[in-house]
Amino acid sequence: MNLANKLTLSRIFLVPLFMLVLLIRIPFGKYIAAVIFIIAASTDGLDGYIARKRKQITNLGKLMDPLADKLLISAALISLVEMGEIPAWIAVLIIGREFFVTGLRSIAAAEGIVIAASKLGKIKTVTQIVAISALLLDDVLLNFINVSFGKYLLYIAVFFTLWSGIDYYLNAKKTSRLNLE
Repeated sequence: MNLANKLTLSRIFLVPLFMLVLLIRIPFGKYIAAVIFIIAASTDGLDGYIARKRKQITNLGKLMDPLADKLLISAALISLVEMGEIPAWIAVLIIGREFFVTGLRSIAAAEGIVIAASKLGKIKTVTQIVAISALLLDDVLLNFINVSFGKYLLYIAVFFTLWSGIDYYLNAKKTSRLNLE
């Protein structure tokens, strides 16, 4: 269990804490949850960077990292739907895309093909993290700039979510050994 894997594992352990703080509706709970979410999300890039820099990329890390990402984003989206902050269709679309790409990767892996994370996939992740953070902090932002950015940023995240999902599909379809028809 190297440092990168410990960071990934910490992200997984922060998910239930994030949800608990957000959903029990304690004073300032939304802001505390935002801090937990941002800390957890920041481990995403950090764990990969450390693993590559130290040449400690492991199969456990390859499995846990995307799982941790999906758990964190899904938990946040489902919680925001529960709180009435976002429409359910957005959460279903974003989570559905994750299932779809995971399925594509599974089909490819069965054929010995690795579908690596794309630049669009990374942009998708960043836009989702920024949008969720902004939604959690919208009340604070409204006090300073009198504009609610969270919803706008969420639609940008939806755009990149769809675009990257289509991109993964088209790239997987180009792979001659994969029959996706």
